Amino acid sequence: MAETKKSSLYRLKPFIDRMPAIKKPDGHVPFKTKMYWTIGILVMYFVMTNVFIYGLDHEQTLDLFASFRAILAGAQGSLLHLGIGPIVTGSIIMQLFTGAKIIKLDLTDSEDKAIYQGTQKVLVIVMIIVESIPQVMGYLVPSVDLIELVGDLGAKSLIVFQLCVGSYLVFLMDELVSKWGIGSGISLFIAAGVAQQIFTGTVNWEAANPAYDVGFNTGPDGNPNLPAGTIPKIIYALTHMSGSEWTRQGFRMVFIDPPNAVIALIGTIVVFIIVAYAESTRIELPLAHGKVRGARGRYPIRLIYASNIPVILIAALLANIQMISLVLWNSPRLQDTILGGNPYIGGYLPGSTTPISGFAFYVSQINGLYDWLIPLMNDAYMPYYLTEWKIVGHVLIYLLFMIGGSIIFAKFWIETTNMGPEAVAKQIQSSGMQIPGFRRDPRVLKRVLERYIPVVTVLSGAFVGALAAFADMIGTTGQSSGTGVLLMVGIIIRMYEQIGKEQAMEMHPVLRGFFGNE
Repeated sequence: MAETKKSSLYRLKPFIDRMPAIKKPDGHVPFKTKMYWTIGILVMYFVMTNVFIYGLDHEQTLDLFASFRAILAGAQGSLLHLGIGPIVTGSIIMQLFTGAKIIKLDLTDSEDKAIYQGTQKVLVIVMIIVESIPQVMGYLVPSVDLIELVGDLGAKSLIVFQLCVGSYLVFLMDELVSKWGIGSGISLFIAAGVAQQIFTGTVNWEAANPAYDVGFNTGPDGNPNLPAGTIPKIIYALTHMSGSEWTRQGFRMVFIDPPNAVIALIGTIVVFIIVAYAESTRIELPLAHGKVRGARGRYPIRLIYASNIPVILIAALLANIQMISLVLWNSPRLQDTILGGNPYIGGYLPGSTTPISGFAFYVSQINGLYDWLIPLMNDAYMPYYLTEWKIVGHVLIYLLFMIGGSIIFAKFWIETTNMGPEAVAKQIQSSGMQIPGFRRDPRVLKRVLERYIPVVTVLSGAFVGALAAFADMIGTTGQSSGTGVLLMVGIIIRMYEQIGKEQAMEMHPVLRGFFGNE
């Protein structure tokens, strides 16, 4: 039999073998050790979000990822400015290429899987560089002192270098949690960042605009400037407004007006409850051991089978679309080309990072009721650059993009993580289990699983995409976004389950073989 031709990606193997990496533990890692590593990395993450880039002019800095800051698990102007963006983007590219059969690797083969993971690491490094360079093109501006010290090119290169170091450290931290801790580092960072924003958005007593005093007419142009947090805003309005004032304008200011309106807090709580319920909804296939009589079990197929990964991937894709369109719109060197300053790709107001026209606008994240419902109900709140039809088109296209994109990424994710019918059938077969009443054959198991897994995968992707888009339309506390809240809740629930599984394996070592940990 002729030897199967190996993928051309094997040429990268010498480089992959020399890349810095976290060594996989040789044996079982005790539960306490895993907890120490997980907590330690989480503390390090928060420390890095407060280590700001040296030589940055913060007054002239624009945040390209402002709308996606919670999802990308980063902090503006810090070493983690890019967050997990490069890691997720590298994963998207590998999944798309693998799903389209451009990359021909058998992920059930250990060598091919190692090459796949190694190539993804290379792509992450490439994406770190690709996403770092546009940041200094008018968005992360070097300070005058740094430019005088090392020159303009040197100052920009130093900022890019710091971004690259911070992003690669995040990549290594994610790998460290995956091998020595509990769960995924990426998920841990997202949950931590979103939880921080929700907490701040709920209890922050500082003024919404720190440059002005708190009051009903102390803001810019005599507008209200209430406390930024939902709870302090409610308390301030109740203690400083009469009944008639509350009826005339207080209700709108507290319940609807940003930031952190009561409706946003309600939306956050509703998403929390829906995700918690959906995570517990599952189909359980009965299993019995082929040799040990009386040994039975169940294989759970969750409603959210593809987890929250599709939403992370679609959010990272949207963030990259916004970054590219903004760079094309503002870059002086591209203004004379078909791409530069093209409103059909994406148009922006001066000094803004929110698109107002073009493809980037229609797929951009919706930020609560003030983005669509309030302008449709009252023309006084309609921005001059929008029309009713543009708003309706934005809502519909965003919904379709989130739902359709999540379905596609869910299918790719299932296939690339050995969660498809064939891979699951082999896992059940290798554990010695079988479905009662069916012949003990992986092909039979595969046919049974094909009745459920493909359908649940599509439903899973559509559900999380629709729920994230719905939450974005209602609004969420702390600018965490519907996607961010959805991810946080799902991550916390799965982390809780993972901790329970680790404790069970610690008490009953025989379970390690069943769960594939040894």
